[in-house]
Amino acid sequence: MPGKELESPRNEREAITAAANAIRERLPRTWDLSIGEPPARPGARLYDAEIRLTAPNGLVLVMFVEAKNIVRPQDVHRLSEQLTTATSRHPGSIGLLVARHLSVSTQQLLRKTGLSYVDATGNLMVRADEAALFLSAVGAETDPWRGPGRPRDTLNGEPAAKVVRALLDFRGPWKIRHLVEAAEVSTGSAYRVLKFLEQEALIIRRSNGVVVPDWVALLRRWSEDYQFLHTNTITRWIAPRGLPAFLDDIRLAGVTDYAVTGSVAAATWQSYAPPRSAMVFVTDPETASDAWRLRATDTGANVLLAVPAYPVLFARSGKGFQDIRIAAPTQVAADLMTGPGRGPSEAQELLNWMGTNEQSWRRD
Repeated sequence: MPGKELESPRNEREAITAAANAIRERLPRTWDLSIGEPPARPGARLYDAEIRLTAPNGLVLVMFVEAKNIVRPQDVHRLSEQLTTATSRHPGSIGLLVARHLSVSTQQLLRKTGLSYVDATGNLMVRADEAALFLSAVGAETDPWRGPGRPRDTLNGEPAAKVVRALLDFRGPWKIRHLVEAAEVSTGSAYRVLKFLEQEALIIRRSNGVVVPDWVALLRRWSEDYQFLHTNTITRWIAPRGLPAFLDDIRLAGVTDYAVTGSVAAATWQSYAPPRSAMVFVTDPETASDAWRLRATDTGANVLLAVPAYPVLFARSGKGFQDIRIAAPTQVAADLMTGPGRGPSEAQELLNWMGTNEQSWRRD
């Protein structure tokens, strides 16, 4: 019912019952659902319960359920292996993870592993190819039952930006002292950021140092907390003679403390479509706007000037087309992911290019 306050399951049994009810609500009425205990076997149990779905044609789908109060991304691989061991003994069965709440990054990892899931806030994805069954629903992005005084872990802030940009822009593996030097952060800040990234399964600690197994996943996770329009100080302008003339002004006007990002910068590596607007980092928007002959506006802007929240957003910028200074590819991609208009689509095109040309932008 709309407006009804969510109740946190008090134990694993309540979580399993809530998950079964969520699945039942999304099934046709001609399907039957039952919950059972796992059979008694010697040794440790591989799962906590069985949910059986019976279709009208007699097909039976067995879901082996593992219930947890809290699941972090770093737990996904282990849980997937555990439930895969159980389902491998029963062809046609699937594993189902049940939890109080699953973060967006945890859900993404679960989908990658092919593990179905349900949480008590309504996030749900159940897929069984042999039964031609697919159920999906979206619940809360954040845990509504997280206690006061326990702020949500994020990649907000300058230390996180510095560490993430270093991990993205340079290849690993990393010794901590080298990362501290490259990112220009304190040792304590580096450890705090790395601890969070490890919990999110975005880094792996090995004997030879820290490695990033999937730089795209790290970039996307950072973009969730760093957002171009919200983290930086944005002013809106009109280039009255159009973007080509504006880019000429950037090149010729003598302003040096800037870096173009967004669509215009992305076209250096991967052209998507003629840019409709320009996004530019500047330290002094008033001086830059005068030099570039811009007019301030509240509506219809085709130029966004952004005072960067942290100097690292300028880091490793360089010359692009027509000798215009552009931000690093990783920064441009992050800005497009949460930028206006078709930015997210352009970000994907840029990521595709970066994936096939990693040697040209990622340093050793």
